[in-house]
Amino acid sequence: MSNVVVLDNGGGQIKAGIGGEREPAAVVPNCLGRPLSSKKWLIADQLHSPTEDLTSAAVRRPFDRGYLINPDLQREVWSHLFSTTLRINPSLSSLLLVEPLFNLPSIQRSVDELVFEDFNFKSLFVADSPSLVHLYEASRRPYGLVSKAQCSLVVDCGFSFTHAAPVFQNFTMNYAVKRLDLGGKALTNYLKELVSYRSVNLMDETFLMDDVKENLCFVSLDVARDLQIARKPGKDNFFRCTYVLPDGVTHTKGFIKDPGEAQRYLSLSDGALPTQEDMDQLEVTEKPEDRRRIDLTKNEFSLTNERFLVPEMIFRPADLGMNQAGLAECIVRAVNSCHPHLHPVLYESIILTGGSTLFPRFAERLERELRPLVPDDYQVKITTQEDPILGVWRGGSLLASSPDFEAMCITKAEYEELGSARCRRRFFH
Repeated sequence: MSNVVVLDNGGGQIKAGIGGEREPAAVVPNCLGRPLSSKKWLIADQLHSPTEDLTSAAVRRPFDRGYLINPDLQREVWSHLFSTTLRINPSLSSLLLVEPLFNLPSIQRSVDELVFEDFNFKSLFVADSPSLVHLYEASRRPYGLVSKAQCSLVVDCGFSFTHAAPVFQNFTMNYAVKRLDLGGKALTNYLKELVSYRSVNLMDETFLMDDVKENLCFVSLDVARDLQIARKPGKDNFFRCTYVLPDGVTHTKGFIKDPGEAQRYLSLSDGALPTQEDMDQLEVTEKPEDRRRIDLTKNEFSLTNERFLVPEMIFRPADLGMNQAGLAECIVRAVNSCHPHLHPVLYESIILTGGSTLFPRFAERLERELRPLVPDDYQVKITTQEDPILGVWRGGSLLASSPDFEAMCITKAEYEELGSARCRRRFFH
């Protein structure tokens, strides 16, 4: 059995497992949470317990804006993970750690201290997410363009950032990486603000709003048209759906009141406003008198245009007053920073990874935004990973199982002799 621990240490979730396996042993929140009713902080996988009521839970995260700011908290999360979930002995294991791009030297130092001094791992290899995504996609399709050209453009929409990173021969070209300071956390916060302003104050409900965002938000292909539809009353509004808040007695988790109603937007044909025929084809399950009757036993709120305005931030950050380019322009700038010979290949091998790419119609919208910005004689081809959340970890697992992995690592002895900065030079590209 491989004794390499692969750790994709994200700002939102940790993906951890043993190298060589296809699935990670744990995909857990990288945070501590304390429910209102408790004095005890819950760590990582404990937050997934179905019996825990996380309403208004306080949250502490080791990461802020994509970078590790609290190593002590990270030590607590890792310690729990290694002892209870992975059940490994760090001193007999190597560690493959995924770090954010452009990590600061001071943070690298504290990570090295964690790995070698607190946990006593025997060796360490540090990778970045785009190169691992490229490695995994190239190995999945050995005869595809990514593998043959050894070149791809990885768009990673994570918890804290969105990066457009060109990868060439398994190395991320740092000089061409472009970043958008928007990720899943910013989207959840924006949704919190919209709902709190319009219906019910949910500013403290981090876990609940994450669930609302993941289950109800989608990317609009025609924002102007959809805003018109969202204004309509009753069943003419294809986007209205109701989310029921937990009551703390019969259910401790929120849920969608009518999943069928939440899926109605999928029946909208592209382009024009919905016709009367579209309306008639859609069966509305509730009776008019039910719609008027308000169920006072349940605390619930309705969503309409919030469902597509939240993911819209990734494509139009300027609408929120952010001085940033949208994702399509970000990609074009990343490609233009590379050698002209690589441009056609990069546009034809765009890989989407990260949890925020899971919004329905994300890839289709990105292609529409990108096409007018790309020269006509270049093809644009966007592929979404089969599991965008686990894609980086699977690339790490693949690398950890390669025969020359141990030779690429820095050992504890080297770290003790040379120090963090000297050892890190091995991972510079």
